[in-house]
Amino acid sequence: MTNLNITERRNDLITILDLEGQIRLGAGSTELHEAFRLLGERGERKILLNLAAVSFIDSSGTGELVGGYTMLHKSGGELKLFHLSERSDELMKMTGLLTVFDVYDNESEEILSFTSKSAKSVYADSLM
Repeated sequence: MTNLNITERRNDLITILDLEGQIRLGAGSTELHEAFRLLGERGERKILLNLAAVSFIDSSGTGELVGGYTMLHKSGGELKLFHLSERSDELMKMTGLLTVFDVYDNESEEILSFTSKSAKSVYADSLM
């Protein structure tokens, strides 16, 4: 049995990964790493992760999220998160990753964010 189920779907040029289970040391992290690698090989550049059904993320899982973000960012892509569970939201706050990832409450907001400036870009522009 795996710790993480990943279902891929598309909305135009955006790839959405619905994650269910645990992203932790072992199979969960390995599966997510492999998904990011395959998406990178296919040239996917706009990725949304639906974390609504993720029950647990450990430091290894957090590392895979950051690794996926870094890989996509280096190739001109974006990785965004939506539907964080309460537990995932707490983890992102504690680790400071909410300042790294664009996080949205629902999928439609997230999809629109790919066609407009991200919230971080708008905030950064307002500081200039």
